[in-house]
Amino acid sequence: MKIKKKVRYSLIIFLVVALLTFVIIYVVYKSVEIKVCNDGTFYEDCSLIKPYYCDNGILIEKASLCKCSNITTKFEESCISKYQTNPKNISLDYILRGEKGEIFLTVYEKAYDYVSNVPRSIYYSDGEIPSRADFKLKNMNEEEQRELLLPLLIKIQEITENKNDQARIAISLIQNIDYGSSNKIGLFMGKEINHSRYNYEVLYDEQGICGEKTTLLAFLLREMGYKLSLFYYAQENHEVLGIGCPISKSFNRTGYCFVETTGPAILSDDSIEYVGGITLNSEPGVMPLSEGNSLGRNLYEYYDAKIMKRLRKGKFVLFPNLKLEKLQTKYGLIEEYHVG
Repeated sequence: MKIKKKVRYSLIIFLVVALLTFVIIYVVYKSVEIKVCNDGTFYEDCSLIKPYYCDNGILIEKASLCKCSNITTKFEESCISKYQTNPKNISLDYILRGEKGEIFLTVYEKAYDYVSNVPRSIYYSDGEIPSRADFKLKNMNEEEQRELLLPLLIKIQEITENKNDQARIAISLIQNIDYGSSNKIGLFMGKEINHSRYNYEVLYDEQGICGEKTTLLAFLLREMGYKLSLFYYAQENHEVLGIGCPISKSFNRTGYCFVETTGPAILSDDSIEYVGGITLNSEPGVMPLSEGNSLGRNLYEYYDAKIMKRLRKGKFVLFPNLKLEKLQTKYGLIEEYHVG
């Protein structure tokens, strides 16, 4: 009996000590708040994007401490590209859960001229197979252009600390850039074709076609750290971006959610009807662009897109007109979408 009592007392003491230890650890953990800026940079530290510095939750330019990249020059606390001449101010609209916002950005004519003249060609060795993704990555990886686009990324991240909402803002912002093809003509395999714009040209012109807008969005989301792919519909000649998301909510269980860029659309809505009554019926090629994070499980767009699909097909939805009006307001939906 005495042995049993000793065992019981020892067990009680062990549980009390374990409980107290847990409480102490929890209190200490809660009291030590990890403070970071919206891009994930710790307070009083330099961002990976030079010359930004996390100052009490706000990213500021501080070239004296954080330095400049090897293709920019320090000017006071900023880093300046040699292509930042002849400025032009533009505004970019976005919608987040029905709330309209606007980002103001300065773009530069000399930068536009430089990017317009960057060679689009890629040379392959014998046996190498050309890939559409190669040309996307060539655009996204152009160093001078990247430096010129990073201020837009910073402006998006300044709006909210929520990473998924940063992605939503970027998506809406690119969707709200006007659809339009370039009036420049280039040569491809001896044939005249419309000049394919690079990312900076899309911003400067404030317009782009599906492939051009998709590549600009891919650049922004890759810089945010997201897993991405390109969906290419060869039969319809249409490009769509795929962003990493839970398998159960992804397009054809690819692990990527469908992102239309030609106009405001609901993330994961793959039932859009395009100008001329065109729908995407062929099987797209899936071309990975980057590894990284996926959108979280709380993907309300997935359920909104399901409602939208039912409305398009004329299936039963309670209060259909009201539901449609709410979705139009929430995402700023339009009536016409373009392919190609």
